[in-house]
Amino acid sequence: MYSLADDFRAGLFTAHEPPCLSMYLPTHRHAPENRQDPIRFRNLVKQLDASLRRAYPGSEVKALLRPFEELAGDRPFWEHTLDGLAVLAADGLFRVYLLRRSVPELAVAAASFHVKPLLRELQPVGGYQILGLNRREVEFFEGDRDVLHEVEPAKGVPRTIADALGSETAEPHLTVASYGGAGGASAMRHGHGDRKQAVDTDTERFFRAVDQAVLEHHSQPSGLPLILAALPEHHDVFRRVSRNPFLLPDGIPMHPDDLALDTLRERAWQAAEARYVARLAALAGEFREAASKGLGADDPARIAEAVSQGRVGTLLLEAERTVPGSIDAATGAVAFGDLDDPEVGDLLDDLAGHVLAKGGEVIVMPAASMPSATGAAAIFRF
Repeated sequence: MYSLADDFRAGLFTAHEPPCLSMYLPTHRHAPENRQDPIRFRNLVKQLDASLRRAYPGSEVKALLRPFEELAGDRPFWEHTLDGLAVLAADGLFRVYLLRRSVPELAVAAASFHVKPLLRELQPVGGYQILGLNRREVEFFEGDRDVLHEVEPAKGVPRTIADALGSETAEPHLTVASYGGAGGASAMRHGHGDRKQAVDTDTERFFRAVDQAVLEHHSQPSGLPLILAALPEHHDVFRRVSRNPFLLPDGIPMHPDDLALDTLRERAWQAAEARYVARLAALAGEFREAASKGLGADDPARIAEAVSQGRVGTLLLEAERTVPGSIDAATGAVAFGDLDDPEVGDLLDDLAGHVLAKGGEVIVMPAASMPSATGAAAIFRF
């Protein structure tokens, strides 16, 4: 599979001649549900075919859709999908992305790609990580309000206490001592070091090693909040030794193995929601302050001009909003249109692609949290 983040950074979705084909499909990880996925995929291909034939020759349409047909018949592929599928295609381009979240069905041919569902897959706002912990082993999860998946801890994170401590455990050692007079000695066994104390020492050392590794390999690279899921007594020990500033004060006082995945997601979101709401409010506040100083705008035409000059540092987009139109990448000029026209795409998608290609950040937000009524709000670098 291709790297979605790398493709956005490379500007892969901003420099293609129409038609640009965007297909999204909710998929399933397991049988029997996943057996219907390729059938529904083929139905979306038929929708693309009908849309394209209204504006393009049959031979060109057939060439564009050939990779879709091949994917539909790839049985091993359909046996290893996740919760969503995105396929973006144009002349000389065919990209397939397995998504961790479900997406609404969509098949559209337009002047540019529909990428907002992919942006939501990438963005850290609202995301979190869960560290599942007991005295012996580690589990790790990533998710947000809607989805949660167990993931393999990064290389460098100990999976078990043996990985972290090896043979250097503080297990008590037993020796035999004799008591009584000559000829009447009796053997008594004594442990040097209380066993509970030794186990507690090993646990603390294990948790300290896990904390350092998770901070280095997960929390710092992602910037995501960390939620601890463990028994209450393990919370006490881990929080005492932790130096991770991303660790949230509210955790889950149960081990993940004792909770269904959906229940774990619900409990995690309860811990992370306040931070998410505060982050959205902070972004809206940053935009309003920037706009008051002439360093922000919510007019799509003005944003497009700033994008062409590399001035947009952060772009806020309304999640379910569509603005028919396109951008001239060289001049920033905006042309509005009608989505029924296969030559017209979503102006907000175009803005997002160009901002990401120029190193900016794009955040997709619910309508209730947006600081503007236009579907877009940009904070300028200068």
